Amino acid sequence: MTTRFTTDHEWVRLEGDVAFIGITQYATEQLGDVISVELPDVGKSFKKGDEIAVVDSVKTAAEVYAPVSGEVIEINDGIEDAPQIVNDEPQGGGWFVKLKIADKGELDGLMDEAAYAKHIG
Repeated sequence: MTTRFTTDHEWVRLEGDVAFIGITQYATEQLGDVISVELPDVGKSFKKGDEIAVVDSVKTAAEVYAPVSGEVIEINDGIEDAPQIVNDEPQGGGWFVKLKIADKGELDGLMDEAAYAKHIG
């Protein structure tokens, strides 16, 4: 179960051929308190780099981009009802969507934890 990161502060964690996607702790710190999250419909497919969700916070609205290509197989509707979970557990219970990943090779272009820490440092 490896977590990879984008330069736009999304994370992706692969479990088998299912990719959990969310935003990083750093992203939530930049956004402030999350007040709503718009998630895609189950069954919708995305290409790497497509806008997959929108986060509204007290400071701004921010797009969330798909770090990998795939089809949405589940959304975390708990964060639609209680968006503060994104702030409380951004890389745990605050995940946004699960994608059936189309190409595991796309993970190779993403940063590991050490590289991401250096990126935000």
